[in-house]
Amino acid sequence: MSFFYALNVRSLKKGFIIVVAALFTASVLYVEGINYPTFSTPSGPKAVYKAEKSKHEISLTFDISWGDQNALPILDTLKKNGIKNATFFLSASWAERHPAIVKRIKEDGHEIGSMGYNFTDYTQLEDTKIRQDLMQAGKVFGTLGIKEVTLLRPPNGHFNKKVLKIADSLGYTVVHWSIDSKDWLNPGVNTIVNNVVDNMEAGDIILLHASDSAKQTSKALPQIIEAIKQHGYRNVSISELIANGEANSKEVN
Repeated sequence: MSFFYALNVRSLKKGFIIVVAALFTASVLYVEGINYPTFSTPSGPKAVYKAEKSKHEISLTFDISWGDQNALPILDTLKKNGIKNATFFLSASWAERHPAIVKRIKEDGHEIGSMGYNFTDYTQLEDTKIRQDLMQAGKVFGTLGIKEVTLLRPPNGHFNKKVLKIADSLGYTVVHWSIDSKDWLNPGVNTIVNNVVDNMEAGDIILLHASDSAKQTSKALPQIIEAIKQHGYRNVSISELIANGEANSKEVN
């Protein structure tokens, strides 16, 4: 019988990054807006989805793949509320068209991760096409002055073991999430806030969007940040969340 492993990150030794994944078998499909556990093998690359931490840390993450109306208000709100270390996952084709916003994200102190170039479902592509897309994205980020992009959130969160292995071979850590705000559905500000804070725990990675499709995120964000502070949590970048951890694992059939 073969086994997969689900990991919960607690504390990582310096210089030793172990990513964490909860997973079903390879037949499980991921659909946008539904948070299924991630894929992994006992000895292969894994995907970060959560880090339960004694230091009460949490990570706000924002995906951007199109539009230029929502990103700046979200950046303004983060700055106003003292959040300088969120993580923004950018489609490189979007970044190429909006260099001024990318510059603002960087100048405000936030971390930048990749969503590839064309925002195409990697699970539907041949290996060569995935590599080409990731390498093209890397060139764009380099041109924009972002020299080291090591975090990858595959478009729409769609990935499998093949994608994990290719990403790892190119130096990327795949990042999923433990809390989905579902803000892209525009269900109402209160619903977005409740989706985030009702089950929020230390170590959560929170999925939000700064694309123009998520029209209510900037209005929900102040309440989310206030709830994070009231719970005694502090926001950290994904890299910091990973760098501070230590992995505990359990076997999943």
